[in-house]
Amino acid sequence: MTRYPRNMIGYGPRIPDAKWPGGAKIAISLVLNFEEGSENNILHGDAGSEAFLSEIVGAASWPGQRHWNMESMYEYGARAGFWRLHRLMQDLPVTVYGVAEALARAPEQVAAMQAAEWEIASHGLKWIEHKDMPEEEERAQIAQAIRLHTEVTGSRPTGWYTGRCSMNTVALTAAEGFDWISDTYDDDLPYWLPVGRDRHQLVIPYTLDANDMRFATPQGFNTGDHFFDYLKDAFDCLYAEGDGPDGRPKMMTVGLHCRLIGRPGRIMGLKRFIDYVQSHADVWFATRGEIAAHWRAVHPPVDMVRPSAMTRAAFVQAYGSIFEHSPWVADRAFDLELGPAHDTAVGLHAALVRPFRASTLEERLGVLRAHPDLAGKLAAAKRLTAESTAEQAGAGLDTLTDAERAMFTELNAAYVAKHGFPFIIAVRDNTKASILEAFRTRIDNDTATERDTACRQVERIALHRLKDMLP
Repeated sequence: MTRYPRNMIGYGPRIPDAKWPGGAKIAISLVLNFEEGSENNILHGDAGSEAFLSEIVGAASWPGQRHWNMESMYEYGARAGFWRLHRLMQDLPVTVYGVAEALARAPEQVAAMQAAEWEIASHGLKWIEHKDMPEEEERAQIAQAIRLHTEVTGSRPTGWYTGRCSMNTVALTAAEGFDWISDTYDDDLPYWLPVGRDRHQLVIPYTLDANDMRFATPQGFNTGDHFFDYLKDAFDCLYAEGDGPDGRPKMMTVGLHCRLIGRPGRIMGLKRFIDYVQSHADVWFATRGEIAAHWRAVHPPVDMVRPSAMTRAAFVQAYGSIFEHSPWVADRAFDLELGPAHDTAVGLHAALVRPFRASTLEERLGVLRAHPDLAGKLAAAKRLTAESTAEQAGAGLDTLTDAERAMFTELNAAYVAKHGFPFIIAVRDNTKASILEAFRTRIDNDTATERDTACRQVERIALHRLKDMLP
């Protein structure tokens, strides 16, 4: 059994209505990363100096040495950048991603955050890379971060974002019971992540594009206007998507860093963006905690038996009748590389048709021959499968007149005599009249053409049946 863990479908075409408070067309999450004083530094017990997200583009770590210029650039964020941002945003809901060691070294800034009633979430213990960190060590650091954060702020963090994470980070933080975690960049809306067999973790995706970190990357922003223009375009797109009677409101996150956007040559771009957003009606500025509380109330998690997580026996039991009396199709599909993308009707259909299409001619003919005649003897004797009974009834084939029944009986006999299998059509796509028209037209096809047509109709019937069972 091969299972693909990545979720490449998400909400797909079924985007939920966020129902933001007050009928807002968009939710705006302003996130301030407070990392200064927790970056790589031999003073902090690290192997070398910091090399990430500073004015020194392309910087390298200095093993065993302090880096005076790098340190002073981080210090600017705490000493000047933070206060400039605090003055600009102190009346707005802001979520702080606070690294525990940085918060512990910044009592004045923490007091200012709390005075502004900003949400202070955890940004880990130290602002370091975690990709090579052993799982047990990362688990211990998460626990230490929670402990230190609680001591410094007076309350346990309810949200988490590591940033420089490992493949274990999301699972480790989900196990801690946070209201929300944000170590993903994969959607424009919050979503529930299944954790184990009996729990869901709320994920509020973060962003690295609408983020001032691009002031410190080669392909990034050079001026405040560049930053403003990018944020404005993102806002305009999402605001329009949330407008109108059929709109689907989204969430926009803006990522900020004290030492980057806090510089005087950049912050005016942020100010222009805030002014621009505030000039629009139906905008909800919210902390991530407020977004989480709303999503939990309006869109609670829904338990669902996911096909990709089933045992073989359960999978075949559930989907063995999708292809009429041919459970071998589901049995072979179970061995494919299934994942979250196959937990929808369209996705599972894509998996089921593969073994059907790859089967031998005799196997496909076996599926065709397993289908009942339309309005035939099995229907009259009430010996159809539940699916076939409902499908034929939906097209009115269970209420034929004597003349119509005689016509179907004659056509069925002639069709089987010529082609060797019953006439098959997805009755849900048709009416009684269009079925009879197709019957009369297709009976004259050559058998190879009609076999291919019948196989396509079998696949279409399978899709309809799956849509009765899955989203």
